[in-house]
Amino acid sequence: MKKAVKKAEKATSKEKIGREKSKAEKKSLVFTVGKRKRAVARTVIKPGKGAVYINNVPLNIFGNETVRLLIQEPLLLSGDLWKGYDFYVNVKGGGVMGQAEAIRQSIARGLVEFNPNLRKTFMGYDRNLLIYDSRRTEPHKPPRSSQGPRRYKQRSKR
Repeated sequence: MKKAVKKAEKATSKEKIGREKSKAEKKSLVFTVGKRKRAVARTVIKPGKGAVYINNVPLNIFGNETVRLLIQEPLLLSGDLWKGYDFYVNVKGGGVMGQAEAIRQSIARGLVEFNPNLRKTFMGYDRNLLIYDSRRTEPHKPPRSSQGPRRYKQRSKR
């Protein structure tokens, strides 16, 4: 009896996985959000020709080379899957590198929506492609608040 129940559970779980993939394939529009420090990137992914626009600027002329390579990481890891979609990214807040990492996170999350098999690839490469990094700068303390959170006056030993 128990074996029959286990077999039925396995069959239903396989059917659910099959349905999830077909739902992801049917999606024609995906909205994702990526965050890093104070930067927030919101991405709209539509079927298209593989164009990437960041604040209405094409990726190939956005920022410097280091920033472009950082943003392209999830695209390169996904193979040719990304060439079937257009990415429209709106990013604000934070600095240049924080924005770049927020953009790559939002793009990676969108690609995983279309192809759940990419999750393992992204997690193996860099966990921050999918998961928010909650580290923050430490607040400054009162005695010498302009110098830093743990800075104290130097004391003479003699």
